[in-house]
Amino acid sequence: MSTTSAEVLAVTLLLLTLAFAVVRPRNWPEAVVAVPAAAVAVATGSVSVTHAWAETKDLLPVVGFLAAILLLAQLCADEGLFRAAGDAVARACHGSPTRMLGGVFAVAAAVTAVLSLDATVVLLTPVVFATAARIGARPRPHVYASAHLANSASLLLPVSNLTNLLAFAASGLTFLRFAGLMALPWLVAIAVEYAVFRRYFADDLAAPAHEPDAEAPTGVPVFTLTVLALTLVGFVVTSFAGIEPLWAALAGAAVLGARALARRHSTPGELLKAANLPFCVFVLALGIVVKAVVDNGLGDAIGRLLPDGSSLPALLAIAGVAAVLANLINNLPAILALLPVVGPAGPGPVLAALIGVNLGPNLTYVGSLATLLWRRIVHAHGTEPELGEFTRLGLLTVPATLLASTVALWAGLAVLG
Repeated sequence: MSTTSAEVLAVTLLLLTLAFAVVRPRNWPEAVVAVPAAAVAVATGSVSVTHAWAETKDLLPVVGFLAAILLLAQLCADEGLFRAAGDAVARACHGSPTRMLGGVFAVAAAVTAVLSLDATVVLLTPVVFATAARIGARPRPHVYASAHLANSASLLLPVSNLTNLLAFAASGLTFLRFAGLMALPWLVAIAVEYAVFRRYFADDLAAPAHEPDAEAPTGVPVFTLTVLALTLVGFVVTSFAGIEPLWAALAGAAVLGARALARRHSTPGELLKAANLPFCVFVLALGIVVKAVVDNGLGDAIGRLLPDGSSLPALLAIAGVAAVLANLINNLPAILALLPVVGPAGPGPVLAALIGVNLGPNLTYVGSLATLLWRRIVHAHGTEPELGEFTRLGLLTVPATLLASTVALWAGLAVLG
């Protein structure tokens, strides 16, 4: 097969895979198309068997971590952690939609950072709907906040997003060093989002609401919070020991899973379902398809487009290209395509690319799979998000957060080295 034919085939396979993941007819798993697409890429020589196997081996620890963190998040939800957070926000806001927005921002940022963006979208969004109903507030600003913060607040830790795990492996940074460099960009992105939301949704936030009905407060699951805290410590320890964070996530999930089974709050089948193994297979297959696209021209094109170095203009260019690429082909394929180019340049360009692929998806529905999940959940609650409004809000937040967070990263690199 000629290089041109291989490139056309690889791009076609990628577009078909992503289109199926967006539409998901009959709720079929994304792997239904991704696995055959990867097989075709290998069989036709668009990607060599050696490269496909190397890509799979590199992704296996990341995908294993994804399964463990999804299970951990579901177990936290089963223990009532998200209900307790919603109850705390409802009581703390005293019937004020504006205060509730602040509470949602705080909870969503924390959940995204610790339990990943999928937990915010899948598990926190229904709680946000329920909390808004409790005080009679319009749900729109708070529900949109859960979608935006699932992406924007995923900058902080290597475990906050699958893209972070991939970038973390390429950056050469420790867990704490990664968090230290991304802390200021994370805070800046959240602050910009909050300022825009306050102004954009001013009418909704000014609508009258009321104190929540008096009812017994939801108990805080102390044991679950303790396990989460120890799991976070485990992430730091494994990083310093040169061990994959997968094992710390597995340990936390194993403790809560064993407790749930012992108390008959869950079954082995339910735990397996929570790990979402079909989606994990999809990620592995997608990695092979993206590798085919990169090997047949995309990698060289990105290399010619991106500037060298870690100067502020270079970091801004990298973040901007990454954001555009995420909205064209989704953020997961985008970071897979970018890392071979920016990885050798050092942690600055890697983290700038991460800012682009994490913040950029707030512009379009297809930018991240988490946003697509959010659309389904919102629709299931009888609300249909408008494409025009989502795009307008993205145009107000994405350029501003990209610029502010990249400048914050540049400043952090200058100070911390």
